[in-house]
Amino acid sequence: MKTAKKKAIIVGASGQDGRLLFELLADSGYSVIGLDKNGIKTNRTAWKSKINISDKHQVFSLIKKFKPDEIYYLAAYHFSSQDKRGDIYQELRQSYEINVLAFLNFLEGVRLFSPKTKIFYAGSSLLFGNPPAKIQTEKTPFNPNSAYSLSKAGGASLCRLYREKYQVFAAMGIMYNHESEYRTDNFLSMKIIRGAKNIAAGKQQQLVVGDLKARVDWGYAPDYVYAMKLILNLKKADDFIIATGQSHSVLDFIKITFKEFGLDWKKYVREDKKIISEKRKVLIGDAGKLKTATGWKPSVSFAEMIKEIINNLDK
Repeated sequence: MKTAKKKAIIVGASGQDGRLLFELLADSGYSVIGLDKNGIKTNRTAWKSKINISDKHQVFSLIKKFKPDEIYYLAAYHFSSQDKRGDIYQELRQSYEINVLAFLNFLEGVRLFSPKTKIFYAGSSLLFGNPPAKIQTEKTPFNPNSAYSLSKAGGASLCRLYREKYQVFAAMGIMYNHESEYRTDNFLSMKIIRGAKNIAAGKQQQLVVGDLKARVDWGYAPDYVYAMKLILNLKKADDFIIATGQSHSVLDFIKITFKEFGLDWKKYVREDKKIISEKRKVLIGDAGKLKTATGWKPSVSFAEMIKEIINNLDK
């Protein structure tokens, strides 16, 4: 007897993680529905009619009809540390609309209409804010200190509520910075890589960054997406940190990148601390719990990650 295909819904399917996850699940034989502001797409169809994830009736109808085995909630409203900040009131409203209230629609839809569905919520290292410990574990208290992290803490609380009170399989990945060629140019990783590429091609004169000494726990996005799939294949839902456990400086990232393009970074890179809109503490995650539960570990080193992104750029 032929085994039925697994069915999955990816919310936020056109972002970096959504694109990578869609490819991973489709290649694994899943029947996939991707949702985003572009509309809805499947393995066989391009973007078409839209669904409003803030409308519970539309979300309920989709879950009731499709009855997915898995839902990956990757949609998020957030800023990078170098984005210009606007009205905090509006930022909070929009963060909660996407990161909490729309997610609640999917949790409630699963509870009411598809109780066997497993749901993954994309959390963030920023939940820890300014933690007392140098390296964070799942036991480190949340200390959100921004609109984005406050809303992600709300999503994390919903996960735990529905898991403990309603027995919904609601798992969370607390994801640290992870990069790929799908990153948009407003993220520092792609700003550095695009900048070096443009400088090498004579299209840009210099690269300006906010803090060369800033340190980040940087991982490779395809590894983190694979971790999501592993987490939903566990028998019991839980929260897991997804991280490398190592930090590297912005200067480290620049040196490796510019070397790949045959450039002396000192000739082209300038530091300007005024462009940083939000100062963040160094966050380093301990993924020991995830490794024990699933066997997961990063597939590439920091330097190999950068080289992979450069090699895959604009393919």
